[in-house]
Amino acid sequence: MQNKTKIFLFVSLMILIAVFLVVDLVLGSVSIPSDKIIAILTGEDVKTSWNYIILNFRLPKAITAILVGAGLSVSGLMMQTLFRNPLAGPYVLGISSGASLGVALMVMASAILPGVFGAIYGFLGSWALVVSAIAGASVIFVIIGMASIRISDSVSLLIIGIMFGSITGAVVNILQYFSDPEQLQSFIVWTFGSLSGVTWNEMHLMAPVVVIGLLMSFILIKPLDALLLGENYARGVGISVNRTRIWVIISTALVAGTLTAFTGPIAFIGVAVPHMARAIFGTASHKVLLPAVVLIGAVLMLVCDILSQVPGNQTTLPINSVTAIFGGPVVIWVILRSRSVKASFS
Repeated sequence: MQNKTKIFLFVSLMILIAVFLVVDLVLGSVSIPSDKIIAILTGEDVKTSWNYIILNFRLPKAITAILVGAGLSVSGLMMQTLFRNPLAGPYVLGISSGASLGVALMVMASAILPGVFGAIYGFLGSWALVVSAIAGASVIFVIIGMASIRISDSVSLLIIGIMFGSITGAVVNILQYFSDPEQLQSFIVWTFGSLSGVTWNEMHLMAPVVVIGLLMSFILIKPLDALLLGENYARGVGISVNRTRIWVIISTALVAGTLTAFTGPIAFIGVAVPHMARAIFGTASHKVLLPAVVLIGAVLMLVCDILSQVPGNQTTLPINSVTAIFGGPVVIWVILRSRSVKASFS
């Protein structure tokens, strides 16, 4: 693909982000004209209630959608490259399962130790679920990080991550079995994923961590390209495979763990978007793919957020349901054309 075509695609994606951002801000239970939204964003004096709705609810949600789409897509791309597996995603190392376990303990274990978890919940307040998710994801990250130092085989590391995911999933299932219906409902609602729960106070923590993780991924462009050709090739050109693997895991854990903590586990985006980027740009070079998945992921999550609001209705669909509608067919397409996909990873 020629450079002019790539530039055109990048510019088109950025324009789509701007367009869908405005559309996302327009839609909601309260009808606000698009020109008034632009006026609010530029600091003009507009109706107080509209100003409050846009700046405190819809704008943080739209920014969260962009961060989630970009972050999970980049994490998925790095996992697919690291494990040379076209179906690998940002949660393949069990980071999401660890976050789910932390939330499950906070929400459902209060029936077992009501005094302890009640006190924690009372102290943390609205941050309780976020802190518990970060703690759960951090525990799995530390374990996987220690394993990556001792294990030189990426496939073995992948299996360990899957096993930890299964173990934490089993613990969550046990907690669900002994939980009250109200506690179980709270946890299930969290697993649906949501972009609307992030406030500006939480954004001050979430956004910098995600941006740092994304910047780390761009620093790893050269090692990632080398890994795509195999670990032996990477070592042959002077790349430290173990060091690269550790930094990829750190970057993915920062991004995927943080986003999961604030928005819940959002599926399919991290798996599907890298394949969409490869198909659109026709390259496996991370110099092109990394910025491409950032933009495509942001566009796709904005579209999913728009569709989740069911235009014309006040009902909001779970964001996971909408991302599955987009991501599921892409994963099926990847499997059906597995021969050509495997060729790009070998």
